Parts: sequence; C-alpha cells; structure tokens
Amino acid sequence: MFFAGILKLTLLDYPDKTACTLFTAGCDFNCPFCQNSSLIYPAESEKTIDATEVLDFLKTRQGLLDGVCISGGEPLMHEGLADFVREVKSLGFLVKLDTNGSYPKVLKMLVESGAIDYIAMDIKNTPQKYAQTIGVTEYSISPIEESIAFLLSDTVPYEFRTTVVREFHTCDDLLTIAQWIPGARKYVLQGFVDSDGVIQRGLSGYNKQEMEQFLGELKQTLHIVELRGY
Repeated sequence: MFFAGILKLTLLDYPDKTACTLFTAGCDFNCPFCQNSSLIYPAESEKTIDATEVLDFLKTRQGLLDGVCISGGEPLMHEGLADFVREVKSLGFLVKLDTNGSYPKVLKMLVESGAIDYIAMDIKNTPQKYAQTIGVTEYSISPIEESIAFLLSDTVPYEFRTTVVREFHTCDDLLTIAQWIPGARKYVLQGFVDSDGVIQRGLSGYNKQEMEQFLGELKQTLHIVELRGY
C-alpha cells in the first residue's frame, strides 16, 4: 500500500478530532471540478509514501492525534487498504474514510469488520446528472445507490456531502439529492473554488449568500444540513 501524500495535522478533515490525512492516488471518476487532479493523474516520477513509513510516523503521534483520515483519489480502489487500516486501528487511532461510494462491497466489509469509525461519502449530483458530473460516459449509479442505502442503515457514523458547482448544480438538483437520502444524519454543502489543481479550469462556485439560501431550502427536507468552505 502506497500513498501519494500526507497532511500531518488537520483540525478540519475529521469532525471534532485532531487527525492527519493520507491521500491515495487514482480514481474511477473524472469529475471536472476535482481539486486533486495530481492524485487522479499521478506522474510516474512522483514520490510515493510506503505504508510502513506512514505507520512509523503514526507511532510518533500516538496520544497526540485522535484519528487518521484516508482520502484520495478513491481509497477503496486499493487492495491493501483493509490490511493498512487494521494496522492503524491497532495503534489506537480512529479512522475516517472519504469515498465516492463506487465500491459498496468493500465499504461494507471494512465497516462490518470494525475498521472504519466515520465515513464521508460524496454525492456528486442527482441520479440523472451523475455521469455528466463525474466525467464518465453512461455510468450506472447502482453502486452509489447501494452505498447510500448502507450508510442510511446507520451502521457507522457518516455524512453525505456535495461540492456545489454553478455549471453542474441548481437548487432543484440539491433538493432532489436531499430526497435521495431521506433521514440522513448529516448533509454538507461544500463551496467550490477554481484553482490550479482543478481538472477543468474556468468553473465557478456560488457565493455564500446563495449557498445559505440553498441551505434554507434543504432544511425543509433534512434535519442536519451544513455549509463548509466559507
């Protein structure tokens, strides 16, 4: 198991916890608004971090950090993830997983084995606009639906989240997503900011006032809705 990067301290990535964040390389999606294009298309020359090196680092942070966030890319693509997470848990850390939900069987296996303590699943858009939004032709949303249903069963603490991009999302789209996740513990709207790391430059986000208006609409459907990135 190798990693493309590590953020040694974060107070934001794991709700109410001090943590470090690990980034895996590679993804089965090609979202135009992805901020981590270097992880989606990693150069062969880029240095990777071996899992052993990460574990050695974590041993120096026992008692100092609460948890480890594993992000990407899409972490569930990697066959060595389960073994790595077990090692992390053996050191006494909580584990948060960021995922796009496209590997529901792996997701269930990790949760049911007790390896994951918190999940943040991205919901990219409405079912009708999913393929367009993730940059994949004729994508079947069955895996996404399976992951959503599993998380809604409340087997593990979780949040759903959507990065809101003006060119891809309307208020009606967000309301449709809310109806897709009835009773969800938490739904987070993330602001989009164009940057050099984005796959497709020139996209735009909504301002804070517009996002707060979306939030108000969503609160009529979901109990806990939050705004992030402002």
